[in-house]
Amino acid sequence: MKILIITHLAPFPQNSGYPIVVGNTIRGLVSSGHQVSLFSLNPQKQKFGHDTTDDLISHINYYCHSIDTSISLKHAVMSLFNRKLYTIDRFYNAEFERLLVKEVTEGNYDIIQFEGLFVTRYLPALRKVTKAKLIYRAHHIEYLVWERLARQKNDPIKKYYLRLIAKRIKQFELKQFDEFNAIAVFTNQDKEMIKQHTSAAVAVEIIPVGLNLSRYNPDYLKTEFPSLFFLGAMDWMPNREGIEWFLENFSNELVHGDLNARFYVAGNDIPERFDDYEVVGKIFIHGEVDDALEFVNARAIMIVPLLSGGGMRVKIVEGMAMQKCIISTSLGAEGINYKNGENILIANTPEEFYKAIKRCITDENYCKQIGLNARKLVEEEHDTHKINERLVNFYQQTLLA
Repeated sequence: MKILIITHLAPFPQNSGYPIVVGNTIRGLVSSGHQVSLFSLNPQKQKFGHDTTDDLISHINYYCHSIDTSISLKHAVMSLFNRKLYTIDRFYNAEFERLLVKEVTEGNYDIIQFEGLFVTRYLPALRKVTKAKLIYRAHHIEYLVWERLARQKNDPIKKYYLRLIAKRIKQFELKQFDEFNAIAVFTNQDKEMIKQHTSAAVAVEIIPVGLNLSRYNPDYLKTEFPSLFFLGAMDWMPNREGIEWFLENFSNELVHGDLNARFYVAGNDIPERFDDYEVVGKIFIHGEVDDALEFVNARAIMIVPLLSGGGMRVKIVEGMAMQKCIISTSLGAEGINYKNGENILIANTPEEFYKAIKRCITDENYCKQIGLNARKLVEEEHDTHKINERLVNFYQQTLLA
């Protein structure tokens, strides 16, 4: 098959999270003998370089287009009155579209896969010039992220604004589903949601996150116990909201109370106000780290206090692959076939988080066993070789439909 993948974040060099999903998909397809092209936007805030130890780039047709997706307060406010969908529109670039159209016109592709809602703005132009099967991979349901964010706000102005954004995204997102030949999702929750809003002609298939497990090599000798950590992109509002909630509830316990363990926070685009939470020797705000897996390996207990969002949390699957003991909200672990108390700990209230953290920091063997069980789950359900077979079968069924 000849496949074109379109994404809004450059997946090279790979570190963690979203780029891993796209990179592993491409790697699996190439290793199976398929011809892959990747057209990617590259937000200016994203660090990028062709210098990578991974030679995958040399095996694909790769084009990366720089674009400024930074949020402008002026444009955000204007969008309230002109009814434009600024959240999505900031990922549109006319030159990128022109190059995409040229590539598709000349490329004779079998499959064109759109990675997430932000690149679906390019769908109308491509439909006019191709007979390829068009596939949408939903990393999550975008409007649900905004609805859940709105529910968490007490400020009536912020609640109104987020509800308005959610309503507009929902109108746009639901229309997109029927424009594709098939849709791939990470979770059953997303599948059921999408099927409510699509015709029976659109196939919706669960293709979970796949990891190349050879990259994940935990080393307990380098792990600080007890220690807690959070790792996530802070430009994604649910991450920022969740970690603020956690710090507001537990910073005093971590510094002066019974939770005697250091807490490390890492991720790109951490707001400056987070520096106020830092306490020497107790709470560390790192910002972006050079090697995410090295950072994860060095800490013992992963905290995922997500209160909003959707889709499958790649970070949790990666944490499981690194044999981490993970404490997460139910929403954070959504879509993962976990067993609470066996391969993860679920906590949805401050009391439940406190109880789970207290148990973990005082029982290292318990933490290790949770981590070992988590790794076993990932090996059974998220190995990239198994996932790649499912994806290729999905493509083949779509081509036959």
